[in-house]
Amino acid sequence: MGMEASGSAIVFLLLLCVHVAHSFYLPGVAPQDFEKGDELKVKVNKLTSIKTQLPYSYYSLPFCQPKKIVDSTENLGEVLRGDRIENAPYSFKMREAQMCNVLCRITLDAKTAKAFKEKIDDEYRVNMILDNLPLVVPIERGDPGSPAVVYQLGYHVGLKGQYEGSKEQKFFMHNHLAFTVRYHRDVQTDSARIVGFEVKPYSIKHEYDGKWSEKTRLTTCDPHTKRLVVSSSTPQEVEPKKEIIFTYDVDFQESEVKWASRWDAYLLMNDNQIHWFSIVNSLMIVLFLSGMVAMIMLRTLYRDISRYNELETQEEAQEETGWKLVHGDVFRIPTNSDLLCVYVGTGVQCLGMVFVTMIFAMLGFLSPSNRGGLMTAMLLLWVFMGLFAGYASSRLYKMFKGTEWKRIAFRTAFLFPAVVSSIFFVLNALIWGQKSSGAVPFGTMFALIFLWFGISVPLVFVGAYLGFKKPAVDDPVKTNKIPRQIPEQAWYMNPVFSILIGGILPFGAVFIELFFILTSIWLNQFYYIFGFLFLVFVILIVTCAEITVVLCYFQLCSEDYLWWWRSYLTSGSSALYLFLYATFYFFTKLQITKLVSAMLYFGYMLIASYAFFVLTGTIGFYACLWFTRLIYSSVKID
Repeated sequence: MGMEASGSAIVFLLLLCVHVAHSFYLPGVAPQDFEKGDELKVKVNKLTSIKTQLPYSYYSLPFCQPKKIVDSTENLGEVLRGDRIENAPYSFKMREAQMCNVLCRITLDAKTAKAFKEKIDDEYRVNMILDNLPLVVPIERGDPGSPAVVYQLGYHVGLKGQYEGSKEQKFFMHNHLAFTVRYHRDVQTDSARIVGFEVKPYSIKHEYDGKWSEKTRLTTCDPHTKRLVVSSSTPQEVEPKKEIIFTYDVDFQESEVKWASRWDAYLLMNDNQIHWFSIVNSLMIVLFLSGMVAMIMLRTLYRDISRYNELETQEEAQEETGWKLVHGDVFRIPTNSDLLCVYVGTGVQCLGMVFVTMIFAMLGFLSPSNRGGLMTAMLLLWVFMGLFAGYASSRLYKMFKGTEWKRIAFRTAFLFPAVVSSIFFVLNALIWGQKSSGAVPFGTMFALIFLWFGISVPLVFVGAYLGFKKPAVDDPVKTNKIPRQIPEQAWYMNPVFSILIGGILPFGAVFIELFFILTSIWLNQFYYIFGFLFLVFVILIVTCAEITVVLCYFQLCSEDYLWWWRSYLTSGSSALYLFLYATFYFFTKLQITKLVSAMLYFGYMLIASYAFFVLTGTIGFYACLWFTRLIYSSVKID
């Protein structure tokens, strides 16, 4: 009853924390109605680049600024992602078009010109938000069978090019923005809801007569003479002492798209036919292999157990071979059993976090409209799953005849987070050195440390205490006092070879989906097919369990009873293939050239691979533990 009450309390706390994460900053999740003439608040977000992976705040460049810069409240996930949401100097009024609004005029010096050139060279994009919708640039595509228009998140700061007849590379600024706000109008009330926020950027060298003043009219862009910017025929160069005038248009277009469907265009950025076909194809292959493995195992094991039970009454019983011969050693306590307990407990923590996160994501709690919600939920779930980590590690520790449960709880609470935190702090120092907004502030760092030491660690100790109070799990067979000698093994049963072979099938279950996940993370795209991701996750669990059980069975048949660590490493080795694939992805799909950016990529992928190792290893270990207990409790042993 105590454990059930604790479980109910944890579920309640998780739901509460996710609710808090949502209510903390959720503009636009509930629809907002606007009357004609209502002021629309445009916000600016970080500058992003898929070449450097280093976000910067919008006002790190000398763009036009409002009278007072106001930061929007951000949740934990947004801060960790490098989001810096601030107010913008743009003035929009609902359904009131504006032409050639002058925002400001700046004169570049050597420092600001260099800053702009660097950002243009690294292909940085400006991100903005209106009514919780991110700004997109519509790009027309002529490919048959694909969407006519695809959307790019954010517009480029500028572009590089040459004048006709010249080979000299020049930098040009996008200083004129033609915004399009799409809205869905309610016929009865005449109010409207925003369903789209688009922009077409232009580089235009603005001209005017006489001296500059607030009332100066531009000759290159003038609503009075109906002269609008429709091309970048005379682009604005980025050079010291050059004058840049920032202007913008706002157009409002009525749309048939309803508010509830406004995110659909953002979530269909990829070629979905290839995406869905590849996933289904991968799942069918894995399901077929899993079915074959299960059928072979059931038939072979049933025959073995029947034959052994029949031999017990015959003289041939003395000539036994195979897995029954090692019954006196198969449950012998492994070397480094404490470390195994720690890793199994940590794996349970990872498994619980991933499983509950996917459930919340499928239910729509973690939609893209809740920026940072996914990361916030994962962090909170990780912290509260410490209870189950402590419970799992201490239960296994007691099965290994351990007595010092506090020591195992301490190691479970600190080993994995300490490794991840060390890598994270090094990467954060690198980001800090680049003066990027992706660097985690001290206040957030303190919050992360509090979550770890203040909540996670105590919960691990509570879980370990509850687990250790339970009676120890008895082995189905007795362990001999003297270890049996392991016969010489065939080359294909070599531990390294079998472990590496075992990781291929679990990796094969996820690698196609992994491509889309990496693309969404590193190429700044949305990922929202959580239903398929959950299906792939279930297939991963089944595959890890089955391949580990098969290889464990072959190992025991060859009279090698050292299965404890090998069962963990067999499915856990899929993490090695994940990291190798991430390396392949880096060199084939990304355009990262800076050393710091490359270190960030490999550092974060190392953390992801380590977590994947702990997760898959634990699945394989529990599958083998269940399997060995099952088969050795099914045969008669004198």
